[in-house]
Amino acid sequence: MSEHQHLEWKASWRDEYLKWVCAFANAEGGTLVIGRNDHGEVVGVPDARRLLEELPNKIRDLLGLVVPVNLREEDGMQTIEIVVASMPYPVSYKGEYHIRSGSTRQELKGAALDQFLLRKQGLHWDAVPVPGATPETLSAQSLARFRQRAARSGRLAAEWLDEPDAVLLERLRLTAGGYLKRAAVLLFHPDSEAFVGGAWIKLGAFQTDADLRFQDEVHGPLMDQVEQALTILKAKYLKALITYEGLQRVETLQVPEPALREALLNAVVHKDYSSAIPVQISVYPDRLMIWNPGQLPPEWTVEKLLAKHASVPFNPDVANAFFRAGQIESWGRGIERMLDVCRTAGAPAPSWRHDATGLWIELPFMQPPATSAVTPEVTPEVTPEVTPEVVVLLRALHGEMSRKALQTALDLKDDEHFRKSYLLPSLNAGFVERTIPDKPNSRLQKYRMTTKGATLLVTLEPG
Repeated sequence: MSEHQHLEWKASWRDEYLKWVCAFANAEGGTLVIGRNDHGEVVGVPDARRLLEELPNKIRDLLGLVVPVNLREEDGMQTIEIVVASMPYPVSYKGEYHIRSGSTRQELKGAALDQFLLRKQGLHWDAVPVPGATPETLSAQSLARFRQRAARSGRLAAEWLDEPDAVLLERLRLTAGGYLKRAAVLLFHPDSEAFVGGAWIKLGAFQTDADLRFQDEVHGPLMDQVEQALTILKAKYLKALITYEGLQRVETLQVPEPALREALLNAVVHKDYSSAIPVQISVYPDRLMIWNPGQLPPEWTVEKLLAKHASVPFNPDVANAFFRAGQIESWGRGIERMLDVCRTAGAPAPSWRHDATGLWIELPFMQPPATSAVTPEVTPEVTPEVTPEVVVLLRALHGEMSRKALQTALDLKDDEHFRKSYLLPSLNAGFVERTIPDKPNSRLQKYRMTTKGATLLVTLEPG
């Protein structure tokens, strides 16, 4: 027998062991045994009778708990058992919050403490109200796209889709006490990072771990980030395997697109946004890896994640919006669907790895048959619109950038020269678009690459 989630041994009593009682109360409960060494061997407690009287009072006074403290005898020696139940409210020891995890005790601080306190109150991180955000500050385009997706999915009452934005958000349970929830800001705000740090996706192409070839960033409303990231991956990072069925040319991505989409959705929906770290996608010559700073539910393992399981979203309100838009299921079947898609396509099975920092998924690339060719997915036609200035701007544009940031990246001092020679030709050619198209002069205006622009870069920088 060994120590585990619900059992801890101590050879003798010290008052600091009240932290272990606190940790059991904040987790799933457990038993603290005094009088056994680290190997579980009985060493006895010389002053067991005194402790039997003192410990209940100390636990009550310092932790606010009334717990059974039992005297046991084994091999002629006495031990003390402190049996702690899981508490439905947070328990602190001198202002500190401790929790049991496996056979260890951890003090909760920062974001982990916030999550714990919310959970003990029956709340979750993405349900916290956000002062300063209103329905009017959200992206009208993103909300309109959500309505279109929800209409196609049939998972939202048709009459709700005709309601004003404020009413629709209330129907989606994205408001609380007259405020928008964090989920609403993440999903639909054009600059969600002003409220939630790290709410974006980072992409990089690597030859080796130390050799980064190029990178991109995806910012903006969460509801749109998956599609934007997928577009960039297909246009710039992934190649197509070309085969022929008779005279028919068949193009297949190195990773089955439905599996890639599901992996991206899982990373975005289940990420721990309190970490302030972006989702990171690393593309190597033989595989694609996605990492998100999320944690599995307590007591879950990767094995349980891969088995049949109920849906336990880390961000329930964010997940509900993606479900209503028809982009995820609500039965915990995402991983099963990914495995089915890869199996049907003849692609290698993805693998998952969970550690203290977050969750990794690795998608190995399919290898081309001996008779096939490998080429970028799309080969666009280069037109006279493609000037050297346009190419330079596209190469400098990463994610969403303001005019000032773009001009600084290009090291251009003349505002009018930048506007006429670089920015306007890129906009007019459709290689770049405004993030707020209906307000061209908005102080919040930023610029991002379109699919056409990303596709152009493929022809200029193949592979």
